Amino acid sequence: MTFRFSDHADQELKNRHISVSLVLGMLTNPQQKAPEMPGIMCYRSLVDFGGGKTYLLRVMVNETVDPAVVVTAYRTSKIKKYWRTE
Repeated sequence: MTFRFSDHADQELKNRHISVSLVLGMLTNPQQKAPEMPGIMCYRSLVDFGGGKTYLLRVMVNETVDPAVVVTAYRTSKIKKYWRTE
């Protein structure tokens, strides 16, 4: 699957200090993938952003278009809230 980044996603990645290469790497091999809302898939992976602390990287992707559009991405420390073990 190929991806492009929305203007919003580009800006948020810069604001949140998340590299495009990290997001693209995660999109090709996410640890989890689940529907977030109609038309939006959430890709999730545990990532060490440095300092020894692991965060959950969540990337929202509109897969209903070609190429798929990265809508936004962010990291969170609330791993238990979003990580699925089933």
